[in-house]
Amino acid sequence: MLSYIWPIALVVMSNVMYQICAKSVPQGMNPFASLTVTYLVAAVSSVILYFVFSSGGSLIKEYTKLNWAPFVLGLVIIGLEVGFIYAYKAGWQVSAASVVQSAFLAIVLILVGYMLYKEPITVNKLVGIAFCMAGLVFINLK
Repeated sequence: MLSYIWPIALVVMSNVMYQICAKSVPQGMNPFASLTVTYLVAAVSSVILYFVFSSGGSLIKEYTKLNWAPFVLGLVIIGLEVGFIYAYKAGWQVSAASVVQSAFLAIVLILVGYMLYKEPITVNKLVGIAFCMAGLVFINLK
């Protein structure tokens, strides 16, 4: 049970800190300059954690297993990071930006799951979409 819960708890805690950090990037700073530091810290941390959590493996050998996904993921992550930074610079509230994007993301991922992975679109998922849309209305009411 713990192996099922801890990854989601890590994602939630990391996402809270992520949103706080993205909102705290200095207003006058170019987001791409900020990301150079972000990814330098991430790269160094990833190398250290690789050696901490692998038992005598070879990082170079691991690189031979690469496919397209890590390269595209790197580009996609930049879009996520810069999108949130610019959203906060444009005035989005931290309490709304993530919820709004998550609601739209949930809807889109239901369609992606259906089209790419043959996941069924169930009545529960359709009700979830309706709740997402209703939630968007309530979050954005002034």
